[in-house]
Amino acid sequence: MVERASRFRTAYGAGPAHLLVLLACFTLTGWVALRLSGEADAIRMLLWFLGAVVAHDLVLFPVYATMDRGLRRFAHRPAVVNHIRVPALASALLFLVYLPGILGLGGSTHTSATGREPTPLVGRWLVLSALFFALGAITYLVRRRRGPSAGDRTRR
Repeated sequence: MVERASRFRTAYGAGPAHLLVLLACFTLTGWVALRLSGEADAIRMLLWFLGAVVAHDLVLFPVYATMDRGLRRFAHRPAVVNHIRVPALASALLFLVYLPGILGLGGSTHTSATGREPTPLVGRWLVLSALFFALGAITYLVRRRRGPSAGDRTRR
């Protein structure tokens, strides 16, 4: 049994649990695709999804990988990196999700869908981003004041 699992891991590249999770994800994705196939906007959604994949792989990933490499080079302490990386990720995700509202786009669509005038979100996004970074800085300072953790001691 152990030999069979070892051969499977060697051939597949990961354990059986990984394969099961992937199969579950593909099943869920297929179900959603079938549910959306009857929608009038299915082609637009598919094109948007493919555009998002291309934009991420060709534009966003190189940008944030380069920024992360620069951050790791700039921050001499490894503990600092995650206290900047996590707030930056949260801020970037909020920006992507609320991009039209932050940039003031899609006002007529928002009004027709909700019956309300859109409120500018750029101020709220900036405040939330500042709070994310402030929380990251406070967390870093608290951890630094406590002293090195067990993980920091093993890295030395």
